[in-house]
Amino acid sequence: MFWLLLGLIVGSTITFVVVRHRWIVPWRDLSALVRRVGRGEQPPTFLISGADETRRVGVALEEIFLRQRELDQQLAQRESGTQTILGAIEDGLLVVDPKRRVTIVNRGLRKLFSPPADVAGTPLLEVVRDASVDRLLEQTLRQGTLGRSELEMGECHLEVSAVPIAHGGNGEITGAVVLFHDITALKRTDQMRSDFVANVSHELRTPLSILRGYIETLLDTPETSADETRRILGVMERHSQRLDAIVNDLLTLAQLEARASELQLSSIDLADLLGDIVRDWEKKFAEKGVKVDVDLAPNLAPIRANEERLQEILYNLLDNAVKYTPAGGEICLRAEQTPTLTTLSVSDSGVGIPQEDLPRIFERFYRADKARSRELGGTGLGLSIVKHIAQLHGGRVEAESELGKGTTIRVILPNAPAVTQT
Repeated sequence: MFWLLLGLIVGSTITFVVVRHRWIVPWRDLSALVRRVGRGEQPPTFLISGADETRRVGVALEEIFLRQRELDQQLAQRESGTQTILGAIEDGLLVVDPKRRVTIVNRGLRKLFSPPADVAGTPLLEVVRDASVDRLLEQTLRQGTLGRSELEMGECHLEVSAVPIAHGGNGEITGAVVLFHDITALKRTDQMRSDFVANVSHELRTPLSILRGYIETLLDTPETSADETRRILGVMERHSQRLDAIVNDLLTLAQLEARASELQLSSIDLADLLGDIVRDWEKKFAEKGVKVDVDLAPNLAPIRANEERLQEILYNLLDNAVKYTPAGGEICLRAEQTPTLTTLSVSDSGVGIPQEDLPRIFERFYRADKARSRELGGTGLGLSIVKHIAQLHGGRVEAESELGKGTTIRVILPNAPAVTQT
């Protein structure tokens, strides 16, 4: 009996040790292994001693861990690619969920609206503080259709497009993408085009109306005296010349803006060029009774430019200077150089330009003194032509003026221009 009891005790002990070694201890190790994998930590080993089942579980955990790490890398790459794409989009972009809470914004949108650093879950109205955008999103999410509107923020005009995001399986709307496209330049261009058409119509209407009126007068009253006929023909000639000047200037501007030909550059000696121009204008200077001075910096180097266009710049500037400088006044042509730039300027002691008009004098048809400009025969296009020619040479124009003291227009050109095609 004793030996039977001892055998049972020894057998139970051996069984316990075996069970503990094969099942209890391995499952503790397995539990620790699962916890480390769950935290994303890589265990030193996935090998577990014990029964075949526990060893197979360890191998399966290793496969799961490696697969999860691969998926994490793929997600990180996709996230990086998404952020790169969003960062490359200059327009403002945001994504909202079905409750109009913001989930994603790009750098362009941050520049426009300066939202909080962490916008995830923020209501749309706290990011874009405009009720019309919120209503547009509400309609897009409800109807599942593309929505468009415009948003005006001061001088900035934005076109807003909202595109619904539909789940591929059942078509459920899960959010929307909103794009804010800056159309300020387009609006400004449209306004300039509208102003240009209105200005051309106005400039052409006056001389055409006068010509038509006098033609009707001559047709209706054939007994008009010779003296009166000569007077009428003189008026008609002046206005026909004005029409011709406007058309020629418009054609010049069209050619400069059309990019249809190339500037032919040559080496130009500025002293010779300015000397020739002053001689060409001697008669007009004398008729107006103005004094002309040419101020050339010492050791002027030749510049590469289109000589015909450069002459056109100076002719337009001198024409304005002569028109607006009273008899006894002074006009100065000046040429200066730095190692990289050449500055040509025309100064006069004329009536000057009001400060509020100065930023706009290079616009087409803009006149500071409209009545007097037309009276003197100006088309309102000369300074615009000057600006375009300077830009074609890679340069720019500047103006300064004081009422009653005169005006200075500067044309600043690079010594070695990167020429744009005209």
